[in-house]
Formats: sequence, structure tokens, C-alpha cells
Amino acid sequence: QVQLVESGGGLVQAGGSLTVSCAASGRTFSDYAMGWFRQAPEKEREFVAVISRSGALRYYQEPVKGRFTISRDDAKNTAYLQMNSLKPEDTAVYYCAASPRGTYYRGKPSDFDSWGQGTQVTVSS
Repeated sequence: QVQLVESGGGLVQAGGSLTVSCAASGRTFSDYAMGWFRQAPEKEREFVAVISRSGALRYYQEPVKGRFTISRDDAKNTAYLQMNSLKPEDTAVYYCAASPRGTYYRGKPSDFDSWGQGTQVTVSS
């Protein structure tokens, strides 16, 4: 498994922007599709976005389409989630995850083997 560490969370006003990062170590980063999930209080963990191993394919949950952008820098072993036009309902703990499987695009947590510890994103109204 690959080890993942998120950073960059924080408090931002509605309409603002924030970028969270996910640093990977331990295995070959380019062997993994990278995903972002989030979990709000008293809610289940939900898929946000995923990027393929090559970076050519990206998939997003409908509520974040057009506002969030997932990317990766294999030279830095890091994945990113840029979040624009943030809304209070985006408030959650954001987790990055790595998948070695070809089914990563489904956005199912069970397809991801490695998880970070999460970073809190709070959007104030």
C-alpha cells in the first residue's frame, strides 16, 4: 500500500477557494488512480473526484462539477483538489485515497486500498 498524507484544509468563507494536497510515499505513485472523498458530520463518506493513473481521465461527483478540479503531479508524488466557489454544504473532512484497480472510476470506497487521515474543510456562510 501507499502512504497518504493530506494537507491544506482550513476555514474559508462561502464563495472562496481552497486547495488541498495529498502527498504519497512508499510505492510507485503513478501505479495508482487517486481519488478524493469527503465526510460531513453524521453523513456517510461520499465520492468527490478521481483522476486516472495517467491523469488523462477525471471524474467528478455532480455537485462539484465546474467548481472542483482534481490534478496530480507525479514528479512530486502529490495529488491535489482545487476547490472554487465553495459552499457551506462543502464542509467536511476531505480524504484522499489510492486505487490500483481499473474500476477506480466508479468512485466506490471499496476500490481504494490506501487512505489518508483526512483534512478538515469548513466553509462559513
